[in-house]
Amino acid sequence: MAAATGVDAPPPESGLAAFFKFAERGTNIGTEARAGLTTFLVMAYIIFLNPSILTAGFGANAGPNFTPVALAAATALVAGVMTIVMGVVGNMPLALAAGLGINGIVAFTLVAAGGLTPQGAMGVILIEGILVTLLVLVGFREAVMNAVPLSLKKSIGVGIGLFILFIGFANGGFVVANAPATPVTFHLPTAPADFVFWIGIILTIVLWVLKIRAALVISILVTTVVALVAGVTKIPDQFVLTPSFSTLGQVDPFAIFQKFTPLAAVLTIFAIMLTDFFDTMGTVTGVAAEAGLANEDGSVPNVGPILLVDSVAAAVGGAAGVSSNTTYIESAAGVAEGGRTGFASVVTGVLFLLAIFLAPIAGIIPSVATAPALVLVGYLMFTQVKGIDVTNVEDGIPALLTMILMPLTYDITVGIGAGFISWTLIQVARGKGRGVHPLMWAVCIGFLIFFLQAWILSLTVSATPVA
Repeated sequence: MAAATGVDAPPPESGLAAFFKFAERGTNIGTEARAGLTTFLVMAYIIFLNPSILTAGFGANAGPNFTPVALAAATALVAGVMTIVMGVVGNMPLALAAGLGINGIVAFTLVAAGGLTPQGAMGVILIEGILVTLLVLVGFREAVMNAVPLSLKKSIGVGIGLFILFIGFANGGFVVANAPATPVTFHLPTAPADFVFWIGIILTIVLWVLKIRAALVISILVTTVVALVAGVTKIPDQFVLTPSFSTLGQVDPFAIFQKFTPLAAVLTIFAIMLTDFFDTMGTVTGVAAEAGLANEDGSVPNVGPILLVDSVAAAVGGAAGVSSNTTYIESAAGVAEGGRTGFASVVTGVLFLLAIFLAPIAGIIPSVATAPALVLVGYLMFTQVKGIDVTNVEDGIPALLTMILMPLTYDITVGIGAGFISWTLIQVARGKGRGVHPLMWAVCIGFLIFFLQAWILSLTVSATPVA
């Protein structure tokens, strides 16, 4: 008979606690619920920000279906559903929503510059989301993720953060074009909208440093009130309180093949797929490390289901007309509150679904009110730079190219490609080429094709016989 220890053994877990492994990860339902609420509060700004970015790029092409109200409702709907799925399937405190950066590509690259309709642009997202999902199912995405050096994973997150920060300053009117003297310059406040942005950025920073929960949501709403008073925006004469879901199903996967040449269409899809393929790396790795759930080499245990949900979310976001959905770095806020399991994500997802009824407010929120939130989110993503040894040229140079080229070129894929190719080149130059993972070589070849696509297209055009 075993000797008594004087300490009763903890009762076996059951129900939610057993499913989400509370005891194994040292947490409880109260902590997880608080973490889920925190993540929602720091992410809820996307309900207003995603419509702002998409409608800015769509312009007159938005039509009756892609209204700010409809985009906001669908943004909350997809974020809610996919975050719940992440919690149940991945059992990690990770939340998903429309990806910042990719929505910019959809709005400004595919529609404003590429000439696609919003439906056609969403068709591209649907296609690439399906392709990335297939790569996950065969294990390719997880294999590549494990093959990529940790410094590059982190630099991707930092670069996206700087890109988002730059968009925030541009939307706020602080950074403006200045050709031919300089590509951009600063713009001192002169108009009411300029002062609204400055009030918003000061308020946002103060609320955040004071650790006020929902700081970004509060700043967006208060700055919108200031914009209303200043006449920068106004409440529509016919303000409808019920949400609209007119973007759902507004997708045309064949439009890009009708608008572009076959090769140009394939290269465009490939380029966006690369962005979606890699932009989750830094986020998942960083959040898992913060939660103490990552391995020493930065890899994430049982990452397959996490990548599968993230990939499916990309396709679902395209089908719903709100752009690719992806895992958010703001999930780290919930982790800081003690979140360690997927139950925190379930709570966040349910709150997103309830937030659908906030969608009508999106129609009156101007871009100068959401721009300060972009600046702060950019800072939060930039903090991943602390994990990069920039004094080591093998990590520092590729990291710098990755981080700086994203905002300078307004293209996330360019930054990622430059980082990958330069890292591999430096390894070869230092006699370490044999240590480069075969998948890194494959990815670098893919990025070379991306960078040479204009030249490749010119060869195909010149080779086409004239009738």
